[in-house]
Amino acid sequence: MIPLRDTAPRYRFPIVNIGLILLNVLVFFHQLTLPPGQLHRFIYQFGSVPVNLTAGLFGLVEPGLPSSSLLAAAVPLVTANFLHGGWLHLIGNMLYLWIFGDNIEGLLGHLKYLLLYLFMGAASILFHIFSNPLSTTPLVGASGAIAGVLGAYFILFPRSRILTLVPIFFFITFVHLPAVIFLGLWFILQLFNASLQGSAAGVQAVAWWAHIGGFIIGLVVGIITKKRLQTRYRY
Repeated sequence: MIPLRDTAPRYRFPIVNIGLILLNVLVFFHQLTLPPGQLHRFIYQFGSVPVNLTAGLFGLVEPGLPSSSLLAAAVPLVTANFLHGGWLHLIGNMLYLWIFGDNIEGLLGHLKYLLLYLFMGAASILFHIFSNPLSTTPLVGASGAIAGVLGAYFILFPRSRILTLVPIFFFITFVHLPAVIFLGLWFILQLFNASLQGSAAGVQAVAWWAHIGGFIIGLVVGIITKKRLQTRYRY
């Protein structure tokens, strides 16, 4: 399913959401300019490598990891959210962010949205790390942070309708799905893929648990925001 637009109201101009999209695109174009060796180092430096963080926190590899190295391992919890592994990875993420992020920014406000976006991105990566703490494969992409946006949208705009492109074999159809159904199906798909990934051997190609964790955190953000809005406008 590919979302094309939504019917939820936009309460303010989404300057932060647009800025996040532009930053992701600019970083990706920078990645394209790097020769293979430099790109490899760039990904491992700014992508989040689970074992780098767990080694310092839990002494799983070497107990005496210097604090500076631990900080270097923690910084990618933020920077990894702005790296992508290819055009489809980037375009898919930015499409979701464009459709769902502006409404969340409108309710939260610019600064709060930015801080929560970064927090949800970092927290979603921690979900992935806890699911595979000794992995040496760097995690990159905005998917976890965007999953948080989707979780908040699920709570705050459940009646919004999503114009969705649905490919069925060789046919393409367009349907309007309630947000609660579209996002509910999206979350179930993440759980299903995570269960399959857990029983499969080899390198984890997609960080399904980052998606799941981000969505759950977004649900909490949405619930808190909804309660505050109800309190503010209660007569």
